[in-house]
Amino acid sequence: MRIDAIILRELQMPLVRPFETSFGVTRNRRILLAEIQSEGLTGWGECTASERPFFSAEWTDSAWAAIVQELGPALAAESPAQGGECQRIFRQVRGNRMAKATLENAIWDIEAQREGLSLSKLIGGVRETIPCGVSLGIQSSIPELLEIIERELSAGYQRIKLKCKPGWDVEVLDRVRNRWPGISLSCDANSAYKLRDADHLVQFDAFDLLMIEQPLWHDDFYYHSMLQKRLETPICLDESIRNRRDTLAAIEMESCKIINIKLGRVGGFSEAIAVHNAAQERGIPVWCGGMLETGIGRSHNIALSSLEDFTLPGDVSASARYWADDIIEPEVVVSSAGEIAIPDTPGRGYEVRTDLIERLTVRKETIRALELVG
Repeated sequence: MRIDAIILRELQMPLVRPFETSFGVTRNRRILLAEIQSEGLTGWGECTASERPFFSAEWTDSAWAAIVQELGPALAAESPAQGGECQRIFRQVRGNRMAKATLENAIWDIEAQREGLSLSKLIGGVRETIPCGVSLGIQSSIPELLEIIERELSAGYQRIKLKCKPGWDVEVLDRVRNRWPGISLSCDANSAYKLRDADHLVQFDAFDLLMIEQPLWHDDFYYHSMLQKRLETPICLDESIRNRRDTLAAIEMESCKIINIKLGRVGGFSEAIAVHNAAQERGIPVWCGGMLETGIGRSHNIALSSLEDFTLPGDVSASARYWADDIIEPEVVVSSAGEIAIPDTPGRGYEVRTDLIERLTVRKETIRALELVG
């Protein structure tokens, strides 16, 4: 496919309510979107990097620079036949996986439109609906958290995930589990603990958790393996899993029993599919994590979650939980059964509200193939 233009935009969008993790509080999101125009078709990608380099080494401004200076020109100079070729095109640039995913996922979107397939079908999806859970940030009080959980369960969500950190963990989990003995419950530490906290983390076994997500260092397998030997609760790795090789290493070392796949963290659909396949072949279930995406990134997550080994409810939830006005239509909605229907129209399956995107845009840059000639 000929790349006619790559348009990179930064949007600023306030969240409906603040979202707190062990990294801090997010109230507004700086969203990077890539619009790729190719032979009359348009594909969209979203960068999931955060405003500051806390979750990963990438952040909004580093991703912008990587796309404008390196990845965008490299892609514009090529004519990729499919999304899977982006890894070859970007191979000279190390890291910057979230920036790479921004462009690669847009190419997959175009490929699906060109083939007349939904993005889900193009990547090998087998589901018509996906089960949904919610990720709840740290709240100002336990009673406030309980009210939020009540609301989300009433909305039908099939799994509740609580952000945790030292000082906001055992008492919280105890109160929640006593209130709702039968719900699917998990927690996410975002690397807030150390191995010296193992005795403390063993207490989590009392709460019948689906998993504890990334309790130790963001780049670690070894100490997670040591911790998993002490815990009955399954460890789920998130930040540590960057690619298929990491997946194989973590499974071989018995560092986890579950894997969270995030499109941006692993560099896009090509590597996400490879991670999924490696986990499935070894009997490790996976699920799709969220990064406070708009509907564009959320639609990519929906397609990814249609793959066979995504057997656990992910963090893909309704647009209205995060945005007063999402940039797609229709907005993502969750049924009373806690499911999202997977679109069957070509591409991502959701229209982009270009008028709203233009109003929200605070920075814009266009990369054209013609500018690279000579």
